[in-house]
Amino acid sequence: MIDKLSTQQRVLIATVLSFLFFAFYDMYLMPKNANIPNETNSSTQKTSLQNSNNQSANSAPESIQTSSTSASKAPDSIKESKKSAETNDVIATVKAKDFSLSIDKLGRIEEFTLNGKKYTDDEGNHLAVISKSAEVRPLEIRFSDAKLNEEAFEVPYSVDKKTLDLQSSKEGSIILTQKLSQLTVKKILSFKNDGSYSIKVELSEDKEYYMTPGFRPNVLADNYTVHGVLVKEPDDTVTIIKDGDATGLESIKGAKIVSAFDRYYSTAFYNFDKGLDVVIIKLKDDNPLAFVKGKKELNIGGYIGPKEYKRLANIDPRLTSIIEYGFFTFLAKPVFLLLSWLHGFFGNWGWAIVATTLLIRLVLFPLTYKGMVSMNKLKELSPKIKELQQKYKGNPQKLNAHMMELYKKHGANPMGGCLPMILQIPVFFAIYRVLLNAIELKHAEWILWIKDLSVMDPYYVLPVLMGIT
Repeated sequence: MIDKLSTQQRVLIATVLSFLFFAFYDMYLMPKNANIPNETNSSTQKTSLQNSNNQSANSAPESIQTSSTSASKAPDSIKESKKSAETNDVIATVKAKDFSLSIDKLGRIEEFTLNGKKYTDDEGNHLAVISKSAEVRPLEIRFSDAKLNEEAFEVPYSVDKKTLDLQSSKEGSIILTQKLSQLTVKKILSFKNDGSYSIKVELSEDKEYYMTPGFRPNVLADNYTVHGVLVKEPDDTVTIIKDGDATGLESIKGAKIVSAFDRYYSTAFYNFDKGLDVVIIKLKDDNPLAFVKGKKELNIGGYIGPKEYKRLANIDPRLTSIIEYGFFTFLAKPVFLLLSWLHGFFGNWGWAIVATTLLIRLVLFPLTYKGMVSMNKLKELSPKIKELQQKYKGNPQKLNAHMMELYKKHGANPMGGCLPMILQIPVFFAIYRVLLNAIELKHAEWILWIKDLSVMDPYYVLPVLMGIT
């Protein structure tokens, strides 16, 4: 019966079966959020990070093992004080148009919450990009000197102002001061409404220390997208250490950007002039945690917030490197720029996606047409091929020779139908990565029942229509 079906009927059946398979796999077999902490299991995350201190010790890179401790013992610069989890009292808050944050008495960002309808969960609550449950917080400093590090986790910071309101101004600063027995640490933090800020660290004496942008945001980290640590190196090469792939041996000097990221959000340090000396240590489950080596006077930029192209480009166009689409980024970025331009024209992301798809199909039409022509030629030759197969059933060498002669005579290529399709696959995969990673599509409405383009069609109307067409 199958032999009697036309090519179009076979394609339709294959499409329907593929759709049913992936729908079944996604619903019943795909491991959702396996080994990935999220907002619903923050207590698990907290425990795992506490347990990771001893594990990360032996895997610390040599560049961080410069304290008086031996190489076989964990340097105190990467150990988290047991008291750090207890000393999380808020000493200052910053309120801006797009976000609000709090600073704990160890001079770290305790919580960072985004404002606006777009940055809400299913229950309508504002998303905490940095949550109170995070054990490793942005701006945390760890000294190489063991005694100094222990003291630094016990002595609280003082602050020049308890509240900074940016809702009526574009920028404002907070000065944090920590007076240790032999050292004074000063952090001057200047915040802007777009989520960017600058950090100036001043020490009264030159002591070796490391400061972290924090563990990656924990809003949405799933099995479909890449999450971990991204480093833009001096030669503009982008290196990504995914969650589960950290070795504890990564050390990059002169990096321009270091970003800890999930699907939509990032917390990052950057310095495009002097660069950053970055060290990546290994936490539990081989998850990476980034640190930047400090100096007596350190000046760097910071960012916490969504990986929105326009927002990052307005801060500095080079920061758009934080947006990563995986292996096909070199194709995905142009696709997103086209999509963004069409959005400016249509004013709707849904129609922009439709227009982008049509334009790409037009560009790829010569390949598609060539593949279709080749497939039709092979279809026409199918009866003759069957005759040859019957005639030379016991002689594969003669069969192959006569088949090649037949292909040559009629200008057919057995690979002619597959090759054009293979060449198109990277483009379509790049489109998939863009649609999967673009936070711009979050809560973006399109037509009637489509209220959020970042999630699947709740009624499966669009996948069915795609299969039919």
